[in-house]
Amino acid sequence: MRIKSKVESRKSKESYWAARLFLVLFFCFLSSAVDAQCAMCRAAIESEGNVKKKEAVNDGIVYLMAIPYLLVGGVGFAIYRMYAKKK
Repeated sequence: MRIKSKVESRKSKESYWAARLFLVLFFCFLSSAVDAQCAMCRAAIESEGNVKKKEAVNDGIVYLMAIPYLLVGGVGFAIYRMYAKKK
């Protein structure tokens, strides 16, 4: 059985993080076009006077807006921790 040296261990960790970062970026930029959805939501809200539906659409917009910020913040924190451990 062969024991890994410190250099080999560090390289494997770096390649592991590089692969994870690549996958995260790949899935962030992989999306399909859904341009018609905003017009559909507007039409659904304007056609009825339902207050609950308006609140639900607004909550959905806030939810969809918050997720990318959380993902970018998580990636930034992971990169910060990676550089902080090197020092």
